[in-house]
Amino acid sequence: MHPAYSVILFTTASGAGYGLLALLGLVGVNHGQASSLAFGLVAMVIALGLITVGLLSSTFHLGHPERAWRALSQWRSSWLSREGVAAVVTYVPAVLFGLVWSGLVEAPGLIAPLGVVSGVMALITVVCTGKIYSTLATIRAWHNRLTVPVYLAFALATGACLLAALTAVFGNFPAFLVYFASVLLVVAIGLKLAYWHVIDTAPRDLTIEQATGLGSLGQVSQWEVPHTSANYVQKEMGYAVARKHAARLRRLVVLALAVALLFMLVALLLPLAALLAAALALFAAAVERWLFFAEAQHVVTLFYGAKAA
Repeated sequence: MHPAYSVILFTTASGAGYGLLALLGLVGVNHGQASSLAFGLVAMVIALGLITVGLLSSTFHLGHPERAWRALSQWRSSWLSREGVAAVVTYVPAVLFGLVWSGLVEAPGLIAPLGVVSGVMALITVVCTGKIYSTLATIRAWHNRLTVPVYLAFALATGACLLAALTAVFGNFPAFLVYFASVLLVVAIGLKLAYWHVIDTAPRDLTIEQATGLGSLGQVSQWEVPHTSANYVQKEMGYAVARKHAARLRRLVVLALAVALLFMLVALLLPLAALLAAALALFAAAVERWLFFAEAQHVVTLFYGAKAA
């Protein structure tokens, strides 16, 4: 699949934003009001800012961005529509939570319930995003049980690293957050390695014989290509990354996450090291997401020369 930069930005930025929002909701439930007005406002602005930038960037990949609102009407059958509805709905409790948690509005009794609702809605939105891809049976690499957990793991891991960085900057850095973020980074690495193992070992048993329905006649080969020049389907669905480049980028993702984990542990002694951990985690998430699209093969490629999918 063609890895559109707008979709990579969308899934990376909004994932980190929703992960951070979910964890801020957890902080509100466990600790009540933010340690300072500045910390509360900055944390919420970053979380909602990442979410908003991500959602807006997703419209850049549409042929008619002005019609994006129509996708919200198909929530009964479309995970894309459900994601849009969940994203819009999440803003309401998130903004209210930010107002009371930061201290702009004095209503301490509402912090916990709004924190729970905001966190749950943030995670539901991430699940909907993952479901958009995991339910596509036409793309084997996405249609597996690990796609949604990987989306959740990266959202929470990057969100935890951002939260650690924010607390380090504002001088209220808790050691517990180091261990929490470190565990999430390890989970993200483990799930991604498991995901790559699944897609590497999956049998490529979808063939041109099955696609054309001519298998009973014997082996099928194309007389000529369907088009004399590259078309939209080939550009969007036919992109393939070289195996050696994919292997190199996979190692880069794992290395970046591992070094982020190292910096997170260093933050026990030097809290500002959490800033480097957050930067590396976001970088790893962006590369991982590029690979997620680049390594995916759509079955339509069988009609354009692929022998199996």
